[in-house]
Amino acid sequence: MKIAIAGVSGRMGQMLVKAVEEADGAELSGAIERPEHAWVGQDLGEMCGTGRGVTVSGGAAQGIAGADAVVDFTAPAATVALSRACAEAGVAHVIGTTGLTEKDIAAIDEAARDIAIVRAGNMSLGVNLLTSLVERVAASLGLEYDIEIVEAHHRHKVDAPSGTALMLGEAAAKGRGVALDDVADRARDGLTGEREPGAIGFHAVRGGSIIGAHDVVFAGPGETLTLSHVANDRALFAKGAIRAALWTESRVPGHYDMVNVLGLD
Repeated sequence: MKIAIAGVSGRMGQMLVKAVEEADGAELSGAIERPEHAWVGQDLGEMCGTGRGVTVSGGAAQGIAGADAVVDFTAPAATVALSRACAEAGVAHVIGTTGLTEKDIAAIDEAARDIAIVRAGNMSLGVNLLTSLVERVAASLGLEYDIEIVEAHHRHKVDAPSGTALMLGEAAAKGRGVALDDVADRARDGLTGEREPGAIGFHAVRGGSIIGAHDVVFAGPGETLTLSHVANDRALFAKGAIRAALWTESRVPGHYDMVNVLGLD
């Protein structure tokens, strides 16, 4: 399967290139960067030591030409534009970009009418298993159990809460039969008053080189249950994304997630 990678100069982009090269049944067909980027027009292997023979493209149309799927961990605006380009070209789109707005997701939904799109805040098996567990626990415990989600990432992460934290929050809200937007509490500072019953709290830690850690706390009367996941290697996200790209082969158009890819639905 021919796979293109968007944002190849970044840490995740380079890991994705390596993951494609190591995956059975996958071949790197394209590399995409911003039009003004210094790597555009250069051999990818000369730039980062992997992906030799593939020229870095400065635009989606050229980069996805001949591809079966493109994997994208970039930025919201770039991801939305790439979804449109993929829909026009009939190329599946795997999205690991976080910080997407409701408007962005609506645009991705539009593209998913024509192609298979897999979008997830986290591509790891462990986190997606955790998501299923969070939904189940939230459905089992009553409102006397307060839910708090604590996430930690490196100092360079630009969005908060993380896409994974929001994914876990969505799972908890789904378990309770409510909309996350109606119960999310993302900021506490000063004299806030008592905690709102049924609220789902979010807390973001940023520092150093933390890859990613997430705790979902169910604090009840007399006991606390905590479900946790710690990422020790970014490569697991890249491998999960390539697994998702391979999964899109022969899939009908639609907006999928890693729960579908891993058969956890």
